Amino acid sequence: MRSLLTIIVLWSIAVSVHAATIVCLGDSLTAGHGVDEDQAFPAVMQRLAVADKLDWTVVNAGVSGDTSAGGLRRVAWLVKGKPDWVFIALGANDGLRGQPANATHDNLVAMVGRFRAAGVKVAFGGMRLPTNYGEDYRTAFAAVFPQVAQEHAVPLLPFLLEGVGGVPRLNQADGIHPTVEGQELLARGVYAFLRPLVEAPAESTK
Repeated sequence: MRSLLTIIVLWSIAVSVHAATIVCLGDSLTAGHGVDEDQAFPAVMQRLAVADKLDWTVVNAGVSGDTSAGGLRRVAWLVKGKPDWVFIALGANDGLRGQPANATHDNLVAMVGRFRAAGVKVAFGGMRLPTNYGEDYRTAFAAVFPQVAQEHAVPLLPFLLEGVGGVPRLNQADGIHPTVEGQELLARGVYAFLRPLVEAPAESTK
């Protein structure tokens, strides 16, 4: 009986250690524009975690139209919830509006610093622009994300919309926002990226 009790106690400790609150900070891609909220990728990630018996709470902090500057303004409010991780999925609207790539870079760096100062671990997804935005700007914009990742040791999912962006059947009529199927694929990509990070020992994710 004592050994069984010990096993139960150890199991309970293991579960609590791996519990995690993950905030997905983004724009309309995260908010789930054009689909129900429970079909947006954070909600799908929550279901994937539950199916894998992970004690995750995935929070959808997506605001349609938001930019990296808007995300930076929301940091102070988000850290009040004491999340363990934040997955930053911002920058698409910066690019679509032609904002300077260096401004996006600086906003991402500032977000990383503020979240880390509050004890929140950070990862983010990279973005790319359609071909009609000009090669020079597209190249400069796409380079922002790996630059920040390298400079500040931030885990990076190279392209948030990998396998979804530019695929007509996976996007709504606007060609930008994923369909339900597209959101499902997006969620699986982000989940596969985040899971080993969240489950890694604390020392390896600082």
